[in-house]
Amino acid sequence: MRDGVCRQGVPAPRDTNVRRVMLAQSTRNTAPEMALRRALHALGFRYRVDLPLPGMRRRRSDVTFVRWRTVVFVQGCFWHACPQHLHAPVHNAEWWREKFEGNVRRDTDSDTRLVRMGCVPLRIWEHEVIDAAVGKVVRALGEQGHPRALRILGAAAPASV
Repeated sequence: MRDGVCRQGVPAPRDTNVRRVMLAQSTRNTAPEMALRRALHALGFRYRVDLPLPGMRRRRSDVTFVRWRTVVFVQGCFWHACPQHLHAPVHNAEWWREKFEGNVRRDTDSDTRLVRMGCVPLRIWEHEVIDAAVGKVVRALGEQGHPRALRILGAAAPASV
C-alpha cells in the first residue's frame, strides 16, 4: 500500500479496524470450502487445493481438477457481492462499493482468462446447499469426460425402459 492506494487502484481503507479485519480474513479452508471438498472426496474425487492460476498474479483456485481442466471457486457472499445476500457496510460506503466492484471485475477477468486457456471455471456461493454445489461440480466434470463423474451421472439418470 502506497500513498493510500492498494493494488489495482482501490483506495486503502481509512478505518484501521477494516484493515485488521481484512488481513485476518481466512482465504482458504473456509467452512463452505471444506464442506465441498469433503463431499467431493467422499464421492472418490481427487483434486488439488489452493493452486495459483497460471499467468494471473495473486489469484488462486479453491479446488482444481488439473487433468480435467476444471477450476472451482467457493465465494463468500460478502466479499464477492452476492446478489442475494450482500449488505454493504454504511460506514465508508464508497470505499466498500469500489472494493466489491473490483472483486467482481477480478472474478470475471479470471473466468474469461480460464475459458481462453480451455478451462471450465465454476463459481459456488457459500450459501448454496452442499448437494447442489457438488452436483454442479460433478456435471461440469462429466462434461469434461471425467469417468467417475460420468458413472455418478449415469447412476443418477432414470433408467429407460
